Amino acid sequence: MTQSVDNTRRRMLGFMAGAPLLPLAGGIFTSKAFADNITDSPLASVSFVPMAAPSLSNPAAMATTYINSAMQLKFEDGSSRLVKLDYHPFFISGDKVPDGQGGTVVAGGYYDINNRPINDPTAGNRQFFSDCPDGSSLLTVEGANVPGVYGKPVFAVVQFEYTSRDGGGNDMYGRLPSPIAVLTLDQNQETGELKLVKYHNVDTSSVGGLWITCGASLSPWGTHLSSEEYEPDASKMDDKRFKAYSKNLFGDENKATPYNYGHLPEVTVNKDGTGSITKHYCMGRISHELVQVMPDERTVIMGDDATNGGLFMFIADKPRDLSSGKLYVGKWHQTSNEGPGAGDISWIKLGEANSDEIKRLVDAGIKSSDIMEIHHKDPKDPSFTKIGYGGKPNWVKLKPGMEKEAAFLETHRYAALVGGSLGFTKMEGTTVNIKDKKAYSAMSYIYKTMTDGSNDIHVQGPKAGAVYEHKLTGGQTDSDGNSIDSEWVSVHMHAPFNLTGEDLKTADAIGNTAHADRIANPDNIKYSEKLRTLFIGEDSGNHVNNFLWAYNVDSGDLSRIMSCPAGAESTGLHAVDEINGWTYIMSNMQHPGDWESPLHDKVKDVLDPYVRANYKDRYGAAVGYITGIPKVS
Repeated sequence: MTQSVDNTRRRMLGFMAGAPLLPLAGGIFTSKAFADNITDSPLASVSFVPMAAPSLSNPAAMATTYINSAMQLKFEDGSSRLVKLDYHPFFISGDKVPDGQGGTVVAGGYYDINNRPINDPTAGNRQFFSDCPDGSSLLTVEGANVPGVYGKPVFAVVQFEYTSRDGGGNDMYGRLPSPIAVLTLDQNQETGELKLVKYHNVDTSSVGGLWITCGASLSPWGTHLSSEEYEPDASKMDDKRFKAYSKNLFGDENKATPYNYGHLPEVTVNKDGTGSITKHYCMGRISHELVQVMPDERTVIMGDDATNGGLFMFIADKPRDLSSGKLYVGKWHQTSNEGPGAGDISWIKLGEANSDEIKRLVDAGIKSSDIMEIHHKDPKDPSFTKIGYGGKPNWVKLKPGMEKEAAFLETHRYAALVGGSLGFTKMEGTTVNIKDKKAYSAMSYIYKTMTDGSNDIHVQGPKAGAVYEHKLTGGQTDSDGNSIDSEWVSVHMHAPFNLTGEDLKTADAIGNTAHADRIANPDNIKYSEKLRTLFIGEDSGNHVNNFLWAYNVDSGDLSRIMSCPAGAESTGLHAVDEINGWTYIMSNMQHPGDWESPLHDKVKDVLDPYVRANYKDRYGAAVGYITGIPKVS
């Protein structure tokens, strides 16, 4: 290598480390045009050049993870760089991937409590694998050393929510224990490219297995905060889905206890690319989705992906330790009912506990009847309180002295009983904008208990949902007048116009029932401080293709940057500002070709063969990240 070429390479590496560039495809160092136009000027702004939604004129694009967008970098000297975006999968679930020991393992494969593969008798007894990868975290571990890594080791934790069907087409939702895997990735220091070198399935037997792991987030201290949503109802002893789950996990349909699920698992990645797990039983037993730990490393704002859901907050006793603290539920004081509405938020303290004491109750076999009396029909007894639970009325009465047990094991019912606003519908991911001291929460659908006047929240919609912006501040007190020990408390929620969906009165030409150029049913959301951008992934029953969007918080511009296969949900979103000088957007998708009627009636016959060819006859789904190739503009 000549000295001039070496200097060019160093200049390029310096430029890339100083600007929020996405990882670049191989061979870019041979691009003399790019090298000759490097600037030392500071970065002024980042924006995204949007793409049009794919159409039936290009059915192949509608049946895969499709990108035709770009990222525009502008510098203070007036120059700019255009980074064309693309998608790079690590694998399609069901692929055989390296186990780091010279063998292979099935990506997204299921295991029982003894870490033995769970096989599907309706599919030639092959191992079950998930078509629903979801939450992911990209991170580094100090002192990591994994054989096969030639650049620098980077780790991705990926969880799998469920599998849609068995080989016979029978519904398998919630019937298998959710796996979580640690991926060891070899980061190329010249291009930022990530290559999978090891797949490790995390042993979850110590926490009794995992239940429906959906969204996830990275803690400020570098652990993966998982989720267990749609907690099984402990008052229903004949739940066939939960019994099937127990049978597949333990070999006994009566072994699993409902109160062991609906908590928040935390995964720690080890230096060798393995992982360990713990469950926090003191953060509320709710439909955990994607929580956000605030910069104080104690305050956690939690959405609740449920009908009759709430806004919850946990404040840990000590930073970086979620094993004990105080649990709160929000009270909505409506200030506007127009569209998605707006409201001021106050807080009710539900209780305080440590994880071990709640787990001891679970291990001792506590039952719902020990905590409260629950009726699903009006008992005509004024000592019972009518509440909403899962979109249906319940009548409940707390047993004397069982406040703590109710707060942490019957969180939904207890929060409603003490006056929390349990009327939100599918509040999904939450993320934080530290500089502006704002948080964002995705409300996937605004309907049912948010619009029917049954509780504090009574707004208009749209059914296509919205992303709400929170104002965060300190100096707050709870409903008992006690100080809330946090500077990151939500006190107001509203939905910006460009983060609000738009319902259509009649479906468009391909079947969309929400406007295709606006968000619909937001789910995964992540904020990038460096890019000043909120990324939004959809889980829509109103868009034929679900999209990934980029919303600039300064300009208010909304840009579509990716389209998922028709019928698939955008999942696993994780925006990473910097790892060894590189910026990443992690993105998965799940259940491609999950056809809904009438939404997909106009496209299904055309697209189904493409989807089946791309994704293992609809049994597989992609786990990967967005890449970029620089172009001079």
